[in-house]
Amino acid sequence: MRPLIAFALLAAVAAPVQSQTTPKVEEASIADLRAMMAKGVSSEAITRAYLARIAAMDRKGPTLRSVIAVNPDAIAQAQAADARRKAGKPIGPLDGIPILVKDNIETKDPVATTAGSLALKDNVTGRDAPVVAELRSAGAVILGKTNLSEWANIRSNNSISGWSAVGGQVRNPYALDRTPCGSSSGTGASIAASFAAAGLGTETDGSVVCPSSINGLAGLKPTIGLVSRTHVVPISHSQDTPGPMARSVRDVAVLFSSMIAPDPADPATKDAAAHRRDYARSLSGASLKGVRVAVLRPRMGDDLKAAFEAALAVLKAQGAVLVDVEAPKSDGLGEAEFAVLLSELKGDLNTYLATTPPAVKTRTLADVIAFNEANKAVEMPFFGQETFIAAEATRGLDDPEYLGARAKSLRLAGKEGIDAMLAKANATILVEPSYGPGWLIEPVYGDQYQGPSSSELPAVSGYPNLTVPMGLVKGLPVGLSFIGTAYSEQKLLEAGYVYEQASHKRVPPRYLPSADVGPGMDGAR
Repeated sequence: MRPLIAFALLAAVAAPVQSQTTPKVEEASIADLRAMMAKGVSSEAITRAYLARIAAMDRKGPTLRSVIAVNPDAIAQAQAADARRKAGKPIGPLDGIPILVKDNIETKDPVATTAGSLALKDNVTGRDAPVVAELRSAGAVILGKTNLSEWANIRSNNSISGWSAVGGQVRNPYALDRTPCGSSSGTGASIAASFAAAGLGTETDGSVVCPSSINGLAGLKPTIGLVSRTHVVPISHSQDTPGPMARSVRDVAVLFSSMIAPDPADPATKDAAAHRRDYARSLSGASLKGVRVAVLRPRMGDDLKAAFEAALAVLKAQGAVLVDVEAPKSDGLGEAEFAVLLSELKGDLNTYLATTPPAVKTRTLADVIAFNEANKAVEMPFFGQETFIAAEATRGLDDPEYLGARAKSLRLAGKEGIDAMLAKANATILVEPSYGPGWLIEPVYGDQYQGPSSSELPAVSGYPNLTVPMGLVKGLPVGLSFIGTAYSEQKLLEAGYVYEQASHKRVPPRYLPSADVGPGMDGAR
């Protein structure tokens, strides 16, 4: 079923059941939904409430365009969860909980996995990505697929975060003219708007952390190798990973706990089973007393600096020992990372496209490039595909230039980057601002952002990065990043939870047309 057809079914599947009171799902946590169901509210009623909210706000009202397709099977999945609960046989911690999934992650539901591109409009695979299968086995209701920056923002260096040919432009629910960031734009905006309790994004470099930060969410980019990437439209096997996004650290931990599993088709996950656990269980008893935290202060504007200093004061008040560190010398890191992404994009995408159904006619990156050129008016109205073209020109994974770039980027980001900063401070956690506030959506010039970003070093090294809301700057959300070495998610989640509970900095969105910057733009008279 094509995404737009699936979305057309929304009014029908969202129709309320007359015998049930519509539950209030706005700002509801996973624990809140569990409590509702324990008191007799059905998963079906909760699912219908979310669908009704999407119908009222995603293609009308504030028109967030954050959901590419709703799942016509969502109600049946919720009814199955209700039947299990009635029989006293719930199957997991997410049983009956609706979630949204980024539309570069396959689900076996009758909707296409498009990566936002019309080239994949018929990519109805009938298979779950293993990460979705894990969530489904924990009882999750797959509510639908979220819009994204097309091809996860890798087609062009001049792209517009949150735009795709299939879904249009995602809007930030805090200020509709501001970016939702990307590439997990739709997941960020939809979860901020309470279209589901939590959702899945993916990250190669910043695509979970940035939309989480800029949409006022907690979001975790996990250690590479904890979560399978099979049946996820790829960019880079060195850096790609799905990650959980939610309105609280606890909900991120709950979702993450059900995502970890080894996958024989993804060799990076061979040790994942050793790290399966309930990451939410220890949060309530977590403490920062005596915990050494390395602090990185990048260049930033005064307003963001004030928010960051306030966050550091909260950490210090909770007992953390703060140790300033300097940014490592990383000359050439960006160029080396980009070279790796170009080479891996060609090979990984070609491998993925070869597994798609016969209805998908683009079987290679070269085919996609040709498709885009032939459909330029709808696929490339704002920006081109120079990154795709550069990737097609690469010489494979045996190329010495690629191998040298990968070794260099790993060394600069890991051993001489995060590892060195943590060692210098004798710390286990590094904190810094995730990103600044969202920039204007700009179809003429593309993304315009030159502020701080926490994503590159953990993305390249494969280390985890947790962002937690740090408040508003001129009415727009900003986040605080907690970064550690491989498999340090438990420490990061505990630290982020302590900060979150002490600061209470998340503010629900107001769907304003523009950022709330005050009256100064109008002058004194």
